[in-house]
Amino acid sequence: MNPLADLIPHLAGRRILVVGDVSLDEYLFGRATRLSREAPVPVLELIRREIILGGAANPARNIVALGSMASQVGIVGSDSEGRQLRDLLHHAGIDAQGLVVSPTRPTTRKTRILAEESPRLPQQVARLDRLERTPLSPIEEDLVIAALRAQIPTVAAVICSDYQLGLMTPAVIGATRDLCRTHGVLFTVDAQGNSHAYGGADLFRCNNQEAAAALGTRLEREEDFVHGLITLRDALRARLVIVTRGPQGLSIIGQELDYRHLPAVEVSEVYDTIGAGDTFIAVTTLGLAAGVNPVDAAQIANTAAALVVRRLGNAVVSPEELAAALTHHQQ
Repeated sequence: MNPLADLIPHLAGRRILVVGDVSLDEYLFGRATRLSREAPVPVLELIRREIILGGAANPARNIVALGSMASQVGIVGSDSEGRQLRDLLHHAGIDAQGLVVSPTRPTTRKTRILAEESPRLPQQVARLDRLERTPLSPIEEDLVIAALRAQIPTVAAVICSDYQLGLMTPAVIGATRDLCRTHGVLFTVDAQGNSHAYGGADLFRCNNQEAAAALGTRLEREEDFVHGLITLRDALRARLVIVTRGPQGLSIIGQELDYRHLPAVEVSEVYDTIGAGDTFIAVTTLGLAAGVNPVDAAQIANTAAALVVRRLGNAVVSPEELAAALTHHQQ
């Protein structure tokens, strides 16, 4: 074992609330048999169909996989997909009491079509999303805030997972922040582009493209990242800012932490980057909730994200494989 691997057991036993845009991720696998006569596209014969939890439900899955307890606040439609999403949450061990059912909004479903050709890995050929981006209605907003009031006093941390699908309105964000402050609950954010709305976060995480968009400037040299993270930290009044940078690792800065760059964890093969950010915010939040120092929490999360990009779709890591990876990479 090594010092970081020794910290993995401390990630278990925490109760975390995830609020954000939940979705169903549908995968249709087919075998290419010929080119269509109607358009220059392959004709796929369906082999199998897989449906997994996506969006803000993915951080919750990662939390449960590491031995902690996750509750979900979000919105689904009054449709078969909404019922299926609730069932998947139940089977994953995620508390779904905070889901609000809308009679007018559809449940978000992201359908990916993949071509299989042995021995090659499946290749995505198309994606079709069924979603609604309009903000919540006042009634829906009130129901979501009521769920937050009921659950935030019982948890160690709240993760805001904003996929820009209308749930995270200014009122919902404000209620989340205020309730966290009132009850001494850690407030962490994966804004995915909506950075300006999340002032006062204990942890604000985004990737380098999102950071550049928020700052209105390019982030190319290390000096750019230093200046950019200082600007983000001060503008958002965030206790901690982390910008993930893909193969260039991550940058981190805090109110009491000087700028640091952590290199990427070596990955033998990147298969699918979907869900890496969800894993990162989940693991970092668990670490901070457990009292792990921010740099160690970020490095553990960095390793967890490196594991999930080797797999298709949203994936989770177990405590055992995360500890093994940390031990391997520290040798």
